[in-house]
Amino acid sequence: MQEAAAYDPLVPISREGRAFAGGDAFALWFSLGVGLLVLQAGALLVPALSLSAAFAAIVCGTAIGVTLLASAGVVGADTGLSSMAALRPALGIRGASLPTVLNVVQLVGWGSFEIIVMSDAADTLASRVVGVSAPMVWTVLFGALATLLAAGGPVSFVRRFLRAWGLYLILAAAAWLTYALLANHDLSELLSRPGTGGMGFGAAVDLAAAMPLSWLPLIADYTRFGRSAGGTFRGAALGYFVANVWFYGLGATWALASGGEASLATTLASAGAGLALLLILLDETDNAFADIHSAAVSGGALTRAPVRPLAIGVGVVCTLIALFLPLGQYESFLLLIGSVFAPLFGVALADHFIVRKRRIEAAEIDRRGGAYWYAGGFGLAGLGAWVAGIAVYQAISNLAPDLGATIPSLLAAGVIYVAATRLIGRR
Repeated sequence: MQEAAAYDPLVPISREGRAFAGGDAFALWFSLGVGLLVLQAGALLVPALSLSAAFAAIVCGTAIGVTLLASAGVVGADTGLSSMAALRPALGIRGASLPTVLNVVQLVGWGSFEIIVMSDAADTLASRVVGVSAPMVWTVLFGALATLLAAGGPVSFVRRFLRAWGLYLILAAAAWLTYALLANHDLSELLSRPGTGGMGFGAAVDLAAAMPLSWLPLIADYTRFGRSAGGTFRGAALGYFVANVWFYGLGATWALASGGEASLATTLASAGAGLALLLILLDETDNAFADIHSAAVSGGALTRAPVRPLAIGVGVVCTLIALFLPLGQYESFLLLIGSVFAPLFGVALADHFIVRKRRIEAAEIDRRGGAYWYAGGFGLAGLGAWVAGIAVYQAISNLAPDLGATIPSLLAAGVIYVAATRLIGRR
């Protein structure tokens, strides 16, 4: 019960309650960076790009994404607050409600996507091995498992799963997938194939950055348990960088090798990687766990309801959606998330590191503290800069899609916010 109470999104985690060292941050974010969705996202890069160009875009996009992701994680380590609570100083107590609602919606979507992908892959594997197809059973099973983990919380997950044995199984599965690929295909021949066109390098960098950026709105929900900001930054950045490059690259290579004639799960199962695929499936549950838990944390920031029952409710909703919702346009979903949350965290990072110099007063987080100085509870400078950043993102995406919109929109939102706050300060 004491551990469950520690997940209150608006109450900073005390130094005595900080359970995660740098190695724990590495394990958690490496684990969250591994998954079937990452493989599928990597498959979107080919054959439009050559494999070598795809790898270059993956490395560039991942480096950008994890730097921003780990920086957002420092906000959690500095303040002990959840991601949505830490937005209140920039956006206002009421203004922060808008991205919090959007975050709940997109996390429910992510959780549902994760359950769908796990169910589809498990059903494919079971159909090939034992000849039985039961997708609804798999959906309910994975939904229930993810919900159980989410209700337990991140401290329990890291201590009882990752620290004990989970990380080693994930590494073994990734290594076996890589071996199966190299043993069955000529990598030099795949690298020599030219791209067919249809996707620019900038757009590919954006797609590679989209996966780490999709975690921006929730990383502080976990790094608030970090013992030091430096260890948290290094562990999260390195863990997610290795996992994202590895699995985006695997996805692109497997897709090019198979010619896109079958689903990625079918391709992997056919290549003698069924056991590794099963282990990746088990690990994929932690992605759904994080989505469900953080949706509950964001919901708690809005309602002040306890996180544990909210997590159970969110898990049930995700499972029901997964039972009836098709996977849809995954690439469009990723880019839409980037267009909203990359500029938002341009504002958040500028506020924390430049305007407030890594300090947030407790009274700026909860209206009970009395520092309710925003215009009706809205931080107009932060909200205006966020909207401007979204406009920059959409303009670049539509007028110059090959340029890549993520970094320009994030920088634009941050610069506008800093300029606005300094102008307000002078007045």
